[in-house]
Amino acid sequence: MPPDTHATLLSPELTPRANASQADINAVVAALRDASDQARAQGGAAVLEALVEQRRRAFAVIPKTPRPDWPPAYPDPFPGRVALPEIAAAALSPEILGGALLHHGSLIVRGLTDAASAARLQQQVDEAFAARDRFKAGAPASETSPLYSPVPGDELAGTRQWAEQCDAMWSADSPRTLAEIIALFQQAGVIDTIAGYLGERPALSVVKSTLRRVPVTAGGDWHQDGAFLGEHIRSVNVWLALSDCGEDAAGLDIVSRRLPYVLQSGSHGSFFDWSVGGGIVALLQAGGARIESPVFKAGDALLFDHLMLHRTALRPGMTKQRWASENWFFAPSRYPMDQVPLVI
Repeated sequence: MPPDTHATLLSPELTPRANASQADINAVVAALRDASDQARAQGGAAVLEALVEQRRRAFAVIPKTPRPDWPPAYPDPFPGRVALPEIAAAALSPEILGGALLHHGSLIVRGLTDAASAARLQQQVDEAFAARDRFKAGAPASETSPLYSPVPGDELAGTRQWAEQCDAMWSADSPRTLAEIIALFQQAGVIDTIAGYLGERPALSVVKSTLRRVPVTAGGDWHQDGAFLGEHIRSVNVWLALSDCGEDAAGLDIVSRRLPYVLQSGSHGSFFDWSVGGGIVALLQAGGARIESPVFKAGDALLFDHLMLHRTALRPGMTKQRWASENWFFAPSRYPMDQVPLVI
């Protein structure tokens, strides 16, 4: 494909317009998808890097009309189930997702991607981290892109540093990996499923979508992401295991109950002002809540929203690192703007 064709795909009119039609918006989304697919196939570093900024700019024109029936009245697809609900990837639908989140708090999806695809992503995560190390050692972005090319913006430096301290990297800082993850979710029907549940085509977060390598020395407090994202947003996080975890490598501890609001934070033994202390968790257990620690195979996913209470699950005897990808989607009408939106 000639370079000038790539340029054409990368230059749709993204200026906010009050009269933008659905056809205009569909054209923008299709152009982003097509350019990404072609650049992935041909190794187009410049295009993949430019697409990150294009996805940011495109947020100005996508619809931001909230679903009026919120929360939606989905029936419980797992009536009477106390343990965490789980399904095979082929069964994923807006009704199953919405019913699971609203009645149980989360949903395990087994085999969201196959083991070979998860292994390829795991390798790409390692390559992205290595490219970041080269960049920090002085290599120019032209030599590390598209594996690593940090999203521009001085205001993002502090939050990026926090992610790095948590053994993570923003997916958007690795344009090629971001493109691979979006393509995987498109192929698996994840984006359409989330759109059906939210009632809006979701936007992905720069700040909350990360590539993770969690060592056995990592720790984590109980928390709900709504404590710092906001209680009244509309969200779905797709946490994707890129390696087996929960036995030899850190998994997740999860309170297996739908919580309808953000709990008190910064008390009862919590470490951070946004985390939930062990004393609060003990009160939930006394009221019948279960703590579960699922075992995940590479390619399994956990879907949940900003109200699910969870933490990194570390146990004595764990010896392996865990690879994972965390991907937060938000309804554009309720988007927490400090998270930097990307149209997908």
